[in-house]
Amino acid sequence: MTAVLGTRPDPGKTRVRKPGRWSAPPRPVWEEEPSTAGQAGKGLALGLACLAILFPLWIVIVTSLQTKRAIDEAGGLVVIPKGITFVAYQELLGGGQVQRAALVSVGVTVIGTLFSMAVSVLCAYGLSRSGSLGHRWILMSLLATMFFGAGLIPTYLLVQALGLTDTYLALILPSAVSVFNILVLRAFFMNISQELVDSARIDGAGEWRILFRIVMPLSRAVVAVISLFYAVGYWSAWFNASIYLTDQDMMPLQNVMIQLVQKQERPVGLSAQINTGQLSPLAIQMAVMVLALLPVAVLSPFVQKHFKKGMLTGAVKG
Repeated sequence: MTAVLGTRPDPGKTRVRKPGRWSAPPRPVWEEEPSTAGQAGKGLALGLACLAILFPLWIVIVTSLQTKRAIDEAGGLVVIPKGITFVAYQELLGGGQVQRAALVSVGVTVIGTLFSMAVSVLCAYGLSRSGSLGHRWILMSLLATMFFGAGLIPTYLLVQALGLTDTYLALILPSAVSVFNILVLRAFFMNISQELVDSARIDGAGEWRILFRIVMPLSRAVVAVISLFYAVGYWSAWFNASIYLTDQDMMPLQNVMIQLVQKQERPVGLSAQINTGQLSPLAIQMAVMVLALLPVAVLSPFVQKHFKKGMLTGAVKG
């Protein structure tokens, strides 16, 4: 065969290069190319938004790492650091009320998230099966709670009647389930192929095996997102502790942080050092804020990739 030089390849057989990890996805044919001014405006807007978010965080972190002398010279919050010291963190994590409150928050967050996810997943899976017993009435009852609530006083009387006051269960059970999260899980479960579930039933699988062997592995994205929602809610919660707990040793980290910021009282073990000038009360406040923000800041990037698939698929297609 004679090779023909200079011929162009068939357009129909041309291989389309897939976009790389950091390259922009291919633009649809009906969209115009962005102008230089438009790209510059988007970059400026995103830069200002990042600056508005990161600048206060920078001030909090820098102030927590400064000595009392540096904070006094700056007149309060420090923008430009003058040396670094971890005295505030060493004192907070060296024992006392703050360390105990952090352990309480971690325990409540882990146990509460596991309990909330177990209840939410089981409820959502049952409601996603159209033939389940009374699923319509249960679904309507859940939807009604999104628009009508009993109020604070009846809720407090119920918690008190159940004997949950001054117990850690009072930090979990009153806010254990979110109807919105159940609806998102239910919508995601309903999008799973019914043929796949039916084939599992034909092979002899029961509902529990279908849930844990088929539905849950296919729903890792939405489960990760909802778990993050519950975990952030438990970690940031302070209202339940303020009305259901009276023992200061049982208070979570958020309530101790509020006491520090409002200067109602100081954690045990720090009053003498603050009074003698070894520690700055402002550095202690900023250090507690950093400790409260750290778990959310660490976990969020790992779950970020699941937000689009988990939330949009479950909320829009349901």
